[in-house]
Amino acid sequence: MSGGQTAAQAMAAAAARLRAAGVDDPARDARVLLAHAARIEAARVTLIAPEELDPEIAERYEKLIALRAIRVPVSHLIGERQFYGRRFKVSGDVLDPRPETETLIEAALAEPFSRVLDLGVGSGCILVTLLAERVEATGVGVDLSEAACLQASANAVLHRVQGRAEILQSDWFSNVEGRFDLIVSNPPYIAAEEMPGLSEEVRRHEPEMALTDGGDGLGAYRAIAAHVAEHLTPGGRLLVEIGPTQAAAVSAILAQAGLADIRVVQDLDGRDRVVCAWLR
Repeated sequence: MSGGQTAAQAMAAAAARLRAAGVDDPARDARVLLAHAARIEAARVTLIAPEELDPEIAERYEKLIALRAIRVPVSHLIGERQFYGRRFKVSGDVLDPRPETETLIEAALAEPFSRVLDLGVGSGCILVTLLAERVEATGVGVDLSEAACLQASANAVLHRVQGRAEILQSDWFSNVEGRFDLIVSNPPYIAAEEMPGLSEEVRRHEPEMALTDGGDGLGAYRAIAAHVAEHLTPGGRLLVEIGPTQAAAVSAILAQAGLADIRVVQDLDGRDRVVCAWLR
């Protein structure tokens, strides 16, 4: 990206470079990263397209494209990711919020709740979203990673729910006290043998402990099921995100733990995505 280019020319060159590097949606990424380099909203990129790119912006853009070409995720480069209509701060310490997890949010919001526990809180996107959508609710988020707890706390402050959210470092339920009428989790569910098939962005730049249990991908559900009845109120719900092939196995684990009325919710692509269960 040499000097004297217009923003449109720089963006076209960047998209070609990202395409050659095997990036999935090079034009979108080139646009988003140009907006970040120019410190404008992505919707305004069209307005600056005919203009010659300022050298300082061009230099920032070059660095961003170079990093994206070696598959550093866009969210890590710009420091945030959209989720359920809100921007969440993210880093390599937490799993990127993903659109399919919004299926869990919709399922949780389908019925009333007043106190929610998020197991493996990560960025805080689930807990913070639920508290932002239910302004009278309170909640607790736990994670084994101290860095994830800090990230979740920052996002709670960002979305002004920090007064209703408690973030704790905990190995699942180990430091959790009390009962909740809603427990949610997006646990590590990728089997160890599936890890090599993940994209470079995920495999190299997201925390392994948030992706896999190092075994068959069902270890987290067994750990949750072992103690969930001790922390759900009677009539309370458990919602867990799953991999698309895990519905039957996870449903069986929860049934063995004494949960009832188990059902599976599909995401917008028609894949099994969330298992819901109740404590009766």
